[in-house]
Amino acid sequence: MKIALKRIESPFHFEAVNETGNTVSIDASPAIGGAGLGARPMELLLMGLGSCSGIDIISILNKQRQNVSDFQVSIEAERESGKMANLFTKIHLHFDVFGDVEQEKLENAIHLSLDKYCSVAKILEKSAEINHSFTINGDQNGK
Repeated sequence: MKIALKRIESPFHFEAVNETGNTVSIDASPAIGGAGLGARPMELLLMGLGSCSGIDIISILNKQRQNVSDFQVSIEAERESGKMANLFTKIHLHFDVFGDVEQEKLENAIHLSLDKYCSVAKILEKSAEINHSFTINGDQNGK
């Protein structure tokens, strides 16, 4: 895996490009001199967690012949304060799943992803408590 990072504008606006040419715009927060022209690095980490687990969950559900018509993830996180690195301490993922999906199969897919398959979750669990909730077709916890 290779990523190329190039500064686009001073002081902190970067463009990252992967091996297949996909780009991501990255910038620092205005509080430290950035212009808000892209996602911040820690936001990208949370985006990676959401998409990693989302790919796992949809893949597992598809193998179980569950019909997922739409899938959304919202993430909230807390970080340490008063430290230089400010690691994540708590992360909550909420999965909104739509379609003909059985609650038990969704719960199993979420646990498999977060506890076993999602590399990003496995990295983040070393510093943060990761928990989740879900809805199926708008019903909290599929009920």
